Amino acid sequence: MWYNGIMIWLLRSPLHSTVSRSVMALTYTGRKSGRHYTVPVTYVSNGDRLFITSTPARTWWRNLRGGEEVVLRLRGRQVAARAEVIEGEAVAPALTAYFRGAPQMARYFDVKMENGEPDAADVARVAPGRVMVVVQPHIAS
Repeated sequence: MWYNGIMIWLLRSPLHSTVSRSVMALTYTGRKSGRHYTVPVTYVSNGDRLFITSTPARTWWRNLRGGEEVVLRLRGRQVAARAEVIEGEAVAPALTAYFRGAPQMARYFDVKMENGEPDAADVARVAPGRVMVVVQPHIAS
């Protein structure tokens, strides 16, 4: 998309704080090409994990199947991480964690929230059309 380059530039600049609370740059290696690609993605933080949701029609996440090492530009810092793709029936629990981490996102998916919990029936309705990427940043020792 034409704006990806602008968003990546912004995330790498001193102005990153305008968007970096919910957007990060994710760099991965293409499985077939071996090239490095960087994409801006919207994320939700829940505990020590970052959740990204995508549609199956997008293709970038397919390179992360089986768990892959990635590099994040997260809140102005470069961070090594491991990304795992969640597909199929396992999407619903990850999507539930996504909505718990950012209840405001539920309205975009027409998921009702009550007392900080997403409605299970709504999550079940939305889950088949989604893919989740769960990213675990490495802790520096």
